[in-house]
Amino acid sequence: MHLCFIHAHPDDETLASGALIAHLAQRGHQISVLTATRGERGEVVPGEFSHLAGTAGLHARREQELDEALAVLGVEEHGFLGTPPARDGLAPRIYQDSGMRWVAPGIAGPADDVSPESLCEAEEADVIADMVAWLRYVAADAVVTYDADGGYGHPDHVMVHRTARTAADLLGLDFAALVPQPRDDVQWFDLEGYLPVVARALRCHRSQLRVHEDGATITHSGGQEEAIATSVGLRGSVPQLSSE
Repeated sequence: MHLCFIHAHPDDETLASGALIAHLAQRGHQISVLTATRGERGEVVPGEFSHLAGTAGLHARREQELDEALAVLGVEEHGFLGTPPARDGLAPRIYQDSGMRWVAPGIAGPADDVSPESLCEAEEADVIADMVAWLRYVAADAVVTYDADGGYGHPDHVMVHRTARTAADLLGLDFAALVPQPRDDVQWFDLEGYLPVVARALRCHRSQLRVHEDGATITHSGGQEEAIATSVGLRGSVPQLSSE
């Protein structure tokens, strides 16, 4: 089975679904990842890459980090939305990171200064067409992305959920949302054994976060500290997949 994971920014693929990607790849499933933006507006961890904050160099740095992380997770096929083959017969375009602001503890909302070139300002029909182009190119059977709230409200995540679901519907593909807690309607994967793999992939995203020496905790560029997530659920129409 070919599952395409669609994420908004570099590092989201590992933070939200790294263990599941590695698990499914090791079980012989084809895995591709489509990333919507380059995360140009991400904050930068103080240190060796501080000088890249707010510059074009961060764009290139995050692309490199993403390539390295995907290799650790076992992903062989990756694309950026708007870049052929994830583009529907038009000149390439870059969907920029829309940015965000914290509106409540752990809840993000739209930034006050969204660029006209940002993902959230794009016509949804354009975004959907480019997703369809990628899904056809990789011959995906199923699409996996965030739940309707984007996980924590980031406007790019919400946009990706909405457009990815529509793209999957247009092509008649299975669709599933990533959920953080087991529920009756969720296909749950206990993946604690993949913690070392996820930690190794997260260490590739050095501009955005720091993995602690315990290999189980990270500090984000904004100073937020949290445990590395591994176990995750899928809710939707994806057929039952082995969790062992």
